Formats: sequence, structure tokens, C-alpha cells
Amino acid sequence: MEKFLETLKNIGLDFVQNTGLAIVRTIAFLVLGLVVIKIVQSLTRGATLKSRRLDKVASSFVVSIVTVVLYIILVIVLVSSLGFSTAGIIAAFSAVALAVALALKDSLASLANGVIIIFTKPFKKGDYVEVNGIDGLVQDIRLFNTKILTYDNVAVIIPNSEILSSKMINYSAMPIRRVVIDIPVSYDAETGVAKQVLLDKTKAHPYVVNTPAPSVVLKEYGSSALVFTVRAWTPNDQYWDTLFELREGLLQALNDADIKVPFNHLEVTLLNERDSVRAKPEGAEKGSADEKSDTDGGRL
Repeated sequence: MEKFLETLKNIGLDFVQNTGLAIVRTIAFLVLGLVVIKIVQSLTRGATLKSRRLDKVASSFVVSIVTVVLYIILVIVLVSSLGFSTAGIIAAFSAVALAVALALKDSLASLANGVIIIFTKPFKKGDYVEVNGIDGLVQDIRLFNTKILTYDNVAVIIPNSEILSSKMINYSAMPIRRVVIDIPVSYDAETGVAKQVLLDKTKAHPYVVNTPAPSVVLKEYGSSALVFTVRAWTPNDQYWDTLFELREGLLQALNDADIKVPFNHLEVTLLNERDSVRAKPEGAEKGSADEKSDTDGGRL
């Protein structure tokens, strides 16, 4: 009985001095690690938000990466504190990471392209862009894809790998944008007067800027009209309003100046039966009779 109690005492002492101490130490490391992660997250988020080079999307991405790295380090520290070998854990992490990378290579490509988009900023949220024939406003830039809202209120999700591998147009990259409108004018009109009317109307538009100055040029000699090109610069967010209002205003200005805007005409002449008989050339009846005679002769 004394030996049994001595054995239990030794087991208890061994547990307290080794296993128990390791457990307490591990719990302390866990609590301390979680506190450190929260502090680092807060500091990282504050530093990235204050940076002029990073927007909110890039800031969130950096904070996420830092958080994942810190949690991996914490797991390795806890495993080591319990007395287990970390070499096996690292090897297991490596094997899992390799398997995931092979299974999700397309998604990882989109992820890498998402990181490139976030930090190189070819466009930002709210920009008007065109990708593979799809144009609209950028609603959200994610790690794997980008959400674009078209003007007919359709949400289009485009993978980031497709965005960087294809032609992309960012219409919002510059503060001003040029409006170009072609106007046909009758050949009977005086070119100088027509140009001045178009130019005055363009300059009077409230959204047209003075620098660069608007211009009106004779573009080509059309088949039925002289084609003038009106060029004007306007703030990017006023582009569509300026385009549509100028189209209507320029036409009204030409009408007020009694300058005709020609359009193609199709003339159709209807002939009655008497006119069609008169229109037959001389000898047509004779030719018909001869043709009939030849036909009858052929029958014989």
C-alpha cells in the first residue's frame, strides 16, 4: 500500500513539474498570443489606413495577411510549448499547402492578380471601366474577382485573372474627357457660318471647359452633306450629360440659323398602264409579232 501511494505521489509530482507546467505555460502563451495579435492588428490597420498609397481594400488585405501569419506562428509556439516536435507540424503544413495550391491553381492565379490590382491600382472603386466589351462602374474589388455594375443595373463578376490578361479601358482615369460629335450640314450652307454657329453653341454649354478649348472642324465631304466634327472637353462625371445635351442643342442651333441638316431621300415614280405602253420602244410590237411567227413556224 505504501508503494502504491508512493507511485501516485511520484506521478503527481511528475505531472505538476512537467505536463502540468507545460499546460499552464501553453495557456499563458495562448492568452498572450491572442493579445499580441489584437494589438498588431490594430497597429497595422491604423498604419495602412494612414498611408496615402493604400486604399481600404489594400489595407484590409494587409491586415488579413498579417493576421494569418501571426496565427500560424502562435500555433507553432503552442505546439512547441506542449513538448511536441514542430518539424512534423511544419512538414504537414507544407504538404497541405502544396495540395491546396495544386487543387486551386486557377483561384490562386486570380488571387495573385487581385493582389496586383489592389496595389498597382489600374482602377478603383467607382471608376467607369470597360473589360472584354463589358462596361460599367466598379462596385467592389475583391481578392479573387471584381464586381462591375452596368448602367442597366446588372452586376457582372469578372475574375481578376481575366482582367489583367485582357484589354481594359479606364474612362475615369483622367479628370476631363473629350466629347466628339459629327454633324452633317447641307452643301448649300456657308461653311464659316455653320462652324461659328456650332462653336458658339458648344462654348455656351455649362459643362464644357475652356481649356482645352472646344473646336469645330470640317471632317469630310459626304455623299449628301458636309460633315463637321465638334470637339469639346468636359469633366469626367458630366460626360454623358454633355454628350446628349450637345447633340440636341447643336441641332436646334442649326435650325434656328436656318441651316439645313440633310438626310437621304428616296424618290419613287409610279407609272400607270397607259404610260407603260407609251414607254415601249418602236418596233417592240413588230418584234413580238415576228417572235410569235417564229414560234408558230417552229411548231410546224
